[in-house]
Amino acid sequence: MTPPSAASALRPVLQVGRNCWQITQCDCATPVVDAADYFHYARLAMKAAKQRILVIGWDFDTRIQLEPSAGKAGQSLGEFFLRLAKDDPHRRIDILKWSFGMWTRLLNPTVLWMLWRWQITRAIEFCFDSAHPPGCSHHQKILVLDDRLAFCGGIDMSSARWDTSEHLDNEPRRVMPDGKPYQPWHDVTMMLSGPVAAALGDLGEDRWYRATSRHLSPLAPATHELWPEELEVHFKDVEVGIARTQAAYGEHEEVREIEALYLDMIAAAQRFIYIENQYFTSPKVAAAIANRLQAPSPPEIILVMPRSAEGWLEQKAMDAARVQLARKIGKHDPDKRFRIYVPVTEQGRDIYVHAKVMIVDDRLLRIGSSNLNNRSLGLDSECDVIIDAALPKNHHTPAIIGRLRTRLLAEHMNVSPETFAQAFEHEGSLRAAIDAVRRPGKTLELLDLLEPSALETFIAGNELLDPENADGFFEPLSERGLSKRWRQIRNWHPWRRRPTRNKPGATP
Repeated sequence: MTPPSAASALRPVLQVGRNCWQITQCDCATPVVDAADYFHYARLAMKAAKQRILVIGWDFDTRIQLEPSAGKAGQSLGEFFLRLAKDDPHRRIDILKWSFGMWTRLLNPTVLWMLWRWQITRAIEFCFDSAHPPGCSHHQKILVLDDRLAFCGGIDMSSARWDTSEHLDNEPRRVMPDGKPYQPWHDVTMMLSGPVAAALGDLGEDRWYRATSRHLSPLAPATHELWPEELEVHFKDVEVGIARTQAAYGEHEEVREIEALYLDMIAAAQRFIYIENQYFTSPKVAAAIANRLQAPSPPEIILVMPRSAEGWLEQKAMDAARVQLARKIGKHDPDKRFRIYVPVTEQGRDIYVHAKVMIVDDRLLRIGSSNLNNRSLGLDSECDVIIDAALPKNHHTPAIIGRLRTRLLAEHMNVSPETFAQAFEHEGSLRAAIDAVRRPGKTLELLDLLEPSALETFIAGNELLDPENADGFFEPLSERGLSKRWRQIRNWHPWRRRPTRNKPGATP
């Protein structure tokens, strides 16, 4: 753990215009782990909002329940919003969803009926976002309330997301809208209040205008409190960075702040890097890890990931690329400091990891929507929030970041946070602490790097489904590929870094 005195002596990693859009005041912030808690606190905050509820997401499903009950047909998300609109017709509810899958949703009679009811409700507006180049997606997951409170992270208000941190094998509430069960699901978001919420509101406003060519209505300054009383505040009076990815589109330039921040955070690591992420297919990130492992006093690097990606195509592209990159890293890691783990339940069932969390030396905390794949670094629209303990107002945060890291690992290892913290203090190593507290049942398992098939190797090696930018879909195979990107970043050094084209303080 980085003590406050050491944090004050460090140079901040966050640099406006290079690896973040802006650094903004945050009154309160708390990481929220798993969607059961997120949906609960979001529901309380949305009921308290007075002017606008702004939902920006990759997916959105009106049929889900925010507070599901076993065996009972509770209030759906669509009905909840109708109730909010009836209770206060002057409160705007604006929802923007990525346009992919639009027709599948509209062909469902239940969804179509709810959207029609929304359509005739003046306070609700539901729009689809297709304002991006072909092949891109809108992947941000942001909820902003009155520009005073916001959530930013990896959780969409959609089906197959709700789960508790216990990730039980038999959870009757973990079902799709049609009643079919889905696998245990792990995810994380960040709840923030103050000016940072207004900044995320500006980001949402910009996205709304791109998608609809219409501005959101202006808001009066909010003076009421939206933070749920029952939720403990972890971070008070801190500075938070906001980093983005956006593809070049129309008059808007490409933004690769998220990519730059990943590389900078890896280069800054001294003791350890702890990552939870859905994918690991970026050769730039992998090569940066290899570079750091070959430098003097390398850190240990722990990745917690799903065993396999969702969907047949994703498995062929993402899983095979992960194997190739992990093996490349292994050639530069004689001390086995790099490990990939898969969380499993008490009965050995895989827990799907959808979280996007990165913690470096307990001095850097990053939570957002971006994955460790090419798409998140230059193709899809993404948004991450970052706390850098080296910033003047953040010198007190390492202990708080350390408690989050401990809480996440304790959840995966099915031990108390105190037990894991004691093991880490005794062992001085995350790897050794994981081994020390391991027991049968709910735990972390090392990922088996199974040899991919010839088809999987071809798809992954040529980045057919995971290009670096929108033009990548049309590049000849000779101009792209895992090996080429790997070689490029293997020659990269922190002292050769050059600023991106983003201007400090520029609007999104």
